[in-house]
Amino acid sequence: MSASNEETLVRFHMVGPTAVLTLANGPVNVMSIPMAQQLEILVDRCAQDDRIRAVVVTGDGKRAFCAGSDIQEFPQLQEPGTAVEKKLRRQNSVFAALSEMPKPTVAALQGLAYGGGLELALCCDLILAEEQITLALPETNLGVFPSSGGTYRTVRRTSAARAKELIFLAEPISASTAADWGLVNRVVAEGSALEEALALGKRLATRPPQAIAFAKQLIDEASAHSDRDMIERSLEASDIAFSSDECFEGTRAFQAHRQPQFHRTEHCETGEDKEETE
Repeated sequence: MSASNEETLVRFHMVGPTAVLTLANGPVNVMSIPMAQQLEILVDRCAQDDRIRAVVVTGDGKRAFCAGSDIQEFPQLQEPGTAVEKKLRRQNSVFAALSEMPKPTVAALQGLAYGGGLELALCCDLILAEEQITLALPETNLGVFPSSGGTYRTVRRTSAARAKELIFLAEPISASTAADWGLVNRVVAEGSALEEALALGKRLATRPPQAIAFAKQLIDEASAHSDRDMIERSLEASDIAFSSDECFEGTRAFQAHRQPQFHRTEHCETGEDKEETE
C-alpha cells in the first residue's frame, strides 16, 4: 500500500514502543471499505512487530474518532449477500484481529464515536473519551443494526439492558454516561485523549508482555467457559509464566528494590517519534 498510489486513510507512527494508528478519512473518519483494508494491514503489522509493545488507536481532527460506516457505500451493499462479502466479513475480521491482539490496546476518542467507530473502539482493551464527546450505536435509524461486534461487545462491557438501550433507541450518550455504564474506562479533558493514551501506552510498554498476553486472553475468555475450565486454562498459563524470564526478572527486581526491566525494546532507528505512512 503506497500513499503515492492511493489515499492514506490510516496513518501509522511510533512513539517509543507504542504504535499509533490514526483514522484519517476526513472530515469525520468514516469506516469505508478501503479504510478497513488499510487498517487490516496495520493491525497485522502491530501484532507481528516485536518492537511494538502497545497500540493506540485514535482519529484525525477534533470532530470524530469515527462516525461509523460510509453511507455512500450502502447502495452497492443492498443486494442479498453483498454487504457481507463486500464489507462486513472483512471488517469483522479486522476488528477481531484488533480485539484478539495479545498486546494491550488503547482507544483515544477525541471526537464522537458512532456506529462502526464505537464498535472499533470496543475492540480495544482500554477506552479514553474526552469529556465533550458523544457515543452512539445509531444503525437502527438506517434499518440495520450494529453488525461489526457492537451487539456482543457492548454487552461484555456493560449489560444486555444497556446494549438494548443503545441499539434500540439509537440515541447518543455523553462520555460521562458511557463511563458510568462501564462502556469507557476514563473520561479525560478536552484535547487530551491522545496525550493521555500515549502516557498509558508508555506505562503498558514497561509491563511483562507474556504475562499481559496471558491475562488478556483469560479475561476475554471468562464469559465463554465454566469456572472449572477457566481454572485449568489459568493453571496452564501460570505454569509457563512462573518459569519465564519475566518472572525471574520480576522476582529479582522485587528483591533488589528496583523497577523490573521486562525485555525493553529499542526505539525506532531514527529516534523516539517516527512517522510512517502505508
